[in-house]
Amino acid sequence: MQGQPAHPPGRAGRAGRTGGRPVGVRGHPQPGGRAVTELPELGTMPTPAGVFELRPVRLPGDLPLLTSWMNDPEVDAFWELAGPPATTEAHLRAQLEGDGRSEPYLGLLDGTPMSYWEVYRADLDPLAEHYPAEPHDIGVHLLLGPAEARGRGLGTTLLAALAEEILRVRPECGRVVAEPDLRNTPSVRAFRSAGFRFAAELDLPAKRAALMMRRRPLAD
Repeated sequence: MQGQPAHPPGRAGRAGRTGGRPVGVRGHPQPGGRAVTELPELGTMPTPAGVFELRPVRLPGDLPLLTSWMNDPEVDAFWELAGPPATTEAHLRAQLEGDGRSEPYLGLLDGTPMSYWEVYRADLDPLAEHYPAEPHDIGVHLLLGPAEARGRGLGTTLLAALAEEILRVRPECGRVVAEPDLRNTPSVRAFRSAGFRFAAELDLPAKRAALMMRRRPLAD
């Protein structure tokens, strides 16, 4: 199961992210400064598959592993980042050195790197021009790296754990959202199984996407 990437400014890819300035709710410009997407409060997340945790991507140390994942044909079909390490590095640095609206993470299960994540402020992203964004919406993209990690339900398990953790550490966030490619049936299925509801079909610049949302329970 593959999620969809956040692309560097000026590049539109499978995720349909349009680049350019951060935007506010319903496409209004966002004032300067970082969007503070980083989630330093995230703790380890016990799951039925093992102990899951995210740590920020580190360059150059993580580059060989992430480049190898991006060059897997199953991954490249939706992320479109196959190529030399410089291609992956440019994608990562656009986030690490950007305004903070999207942050890249390495996902570890029982201490072993096995997934790549992007956590982004959906309400400050060009995506907000395509759906009724609410303040502090948080978006997620997921890539399961090793082939053996796919087809086992891990995407569902990890998505559910992370969505719960985001809502726990970010009380101002009422929804976790995603926009997988409609053709990516395993990804859409994993989000549904992780408690996300299908909200709409979106015509994004580079794909037809399924808008998936997991809202904070009313009891919270």
